[in-house]
Amino acid sequence: MTQAATSSLIRSINRSAVLDLLQQESPMARSELARRLRMSLPTVMRIVDDLLAEDFLRPIGLAESTGGRPGALIELNGAGYGVIGIDLGGSKMFGALADLSGKLSHETYLAHDEQGAENCLDPLCDLIQQLLDAPRPTGQRIRGIGVGAPGVTRNADGVVLWSPQLNWRDLPLSRLLQERFDLPVFVENDVNLAALGEWGFGVGKGARSLITLAIGTGIGAGVVLDGAIYHGAHQAAGEVGYMPPGVSFLGQRYDGFGAFEGIASGPGIAARAERVAPVLAGAHPANGRMTAESVFAAARGGQEWARDVIAETVDYIALAVADITALLDPEIIVLGGGVSASADLLIEPILARLDGVVPYPPRLAASTLGSRAATLGAVTLVLHGTTGRVVINRQF
Repeated sequence: MTQAATSSLIRSINRSAVLDLLQQESPMARSELARRLRMSLPTVMRIVDDLLAEDFLRPIGLAESTGGRPGALIELNGAGYGVIGIDLGGSKMFGALADLSGKLSHETYLAHDEQGAENCLDPLCDLIQQLLDAPRPTGQRIRGIGVGAPGVTRNADGVVLWSPQLNWRDLPLSRLLQERFDLPVFVENDVNLAALGEWGFGVGKGARSLITLAIGTGIGAGVVLDGAIYHGAHQAAGEVGYMPPGVSFLGQRYDGFGAFEGIASGPGIAARAERVAPVLAGAHPANGRMTAESVFAAARGGQEWARDVIAETVDYIALAVADITALLDPEIIVLGGGVSASADLLIEPILARLDGVVPYPPRLAASTLGSRAATLGAVTLVLHGTTGRVVINRQF
């Protein structure tokens, strides 16, 4: 359905554009904002005045003079509001208190108890309360809470539809947390949130199109277009762990983790290594349990079996990158998740595999945010959610 371009909608679009640009590039004069956004100066001045009154922006001196009277510079008032960001995981939760500029003031990890990840709701509330009670700058108000959950989420109402890691189905997480803390709560898929973090504060800052390919316990992708997450018809866009990496994987059921995850995730890499690693002293870790980290370490140590496993892993990931690139032509693909710690053994070989395969290979880079990506993505998620952000295709 096409939405009519009412005056209210146009105001929302213009306001969102001003906030987006100042989040990416501060400080800036009003005249420069008008030029970059192709808006009239009076329109920009009205929007800026409103945002100054709401404490989203603050003045910060004067621009350099170019012959006339220098204009006043304004910037995003990062410290004015705080956001609670939570990254739920299969083995532990990571929480942080950050301001709108992405400055982290408090971080904490909390391992899931022995009863399993599915019983993490009460510990999650305890973690949020710890962050709410943490000291913060004088006058800083909490804008809201952003939570990244593994699995399929319905972001419109914050319901976790299915999370294999947490064994949650149809959990109204946003409503439960709103009732507990009386704050705006936004729930997203964890990889989507990590992608938003990379777009707002990481290696892909400001990119018009960005994909985060997170490879860890599972495999998922977050798709960000013009600063907005693309969810798909069933809220499952980016579930690339289910992409079949070859015809031999067709005609089978994958009720939990998908075919691609089964061979190229951290556990998938370890399982393939178990089948080929020689039973020799030093081939397996001291505890006898193979991990993706130990396979990469063995490859760095020159062990041929490990190099073969990593080469095969590169092939599988390159297939996924080629498929994503052919479909979406992203400006940048960011490798995230635990396996990205070994990006030095992956990125150049993947790009070599893609040479000549796709017309425009993407920029491929390792995450610079690591485990903080999702919690920083919460900053942008809450800011967008509480300011009524509206996005259009805009060429800066």
